Amino acid sequence: MPLILNVEHPNPRAIAEAARRLHAGAVIAFPTDSCYALGCHLGDKDALNRLRALRELDERHHLTLMCRDLSDIAKYARVDNSQYRLLKATTPGSYVFILEGSKELPRRVMHPKRKTIGLRVPDHPVAQALLTELAEPLLTATLLLPGDNAPLSESWEICDRLRGRLDLVLDGGVCGTEPTTVIDLTNAAPELVRAGKGLLAPFGL
Repeated sequence: MPLILNVEHPNPRAIAEAARRLHAGAVIAFPTDSCYALGCHLGDKDALNRLRALRELDERHHLTLMCRDLSDIAKYARVDNSQYRLLKATTPGSYVFILEGSKELPRRVMHPKRKTIGLRVPDHPVAQALLTELAEPLLTATLLLPGDNAPLSESWEICDRLRGRLDLVLDGGVCGTEPTTVIDLTNAAPELVRAGKGLLAPFGL
C-alpha cells in the first residue's frame, strides 16, 4: 500500500499514481507540514463518507480543503480584504482557516448550519506536489484516529492500523504529531479554535 517518497524531491510517478487513484475514488494518507492527513477527492461523495467513517466524524465537524495557493482559497471561500491580508501573511503554513464557503463547494462538505469550511495552504513538498498534479484542492482531515491522543506519525503504523480501509499511503518518512492551528475568520476579529503548530502572533492572539 505505501509509496515511498523522497520528501525533498517527491517522485513524479508516485505523485501521479496518487492523483490517479484519488480521481478514481481513493482515500489516502499523506504527509503535511504539521502531521499526516487523510485525503479524498472533493467531488466524491462515497470517498467523503469513507473518510468521515475513518475518523468517526459527523457533518458538523469542519473538514479542511487543502489548496495550492491563495487563488484556490479565493475560489472556494468568501474572502474580504482584511481576511486576504491575514491569509497572505501566513500562507503557506500550518494553519487552517474557517471561512464561509462559496457556491463552488458541494453543500455536503460544509458545516450544515454555518455553511463554512476549513481551508489551508500547506508548506510541504509532498502535499504541494500532489495538489499541483491534481490541479484542484483536496478534501482532508488530520490522521487522528478515534481514541488516540495524537495523529499517527509513521507510514508503517498507518498501514498497520488502517489496513483494508485505506487505499494508499504516501510515505514521507516520520511526520510530526502537532496538528495545525485553527483560526476562525468569519467574525470581526480572528478567533482561536485550536492552538497547534502555527504561531498565534500574526492574529493578535
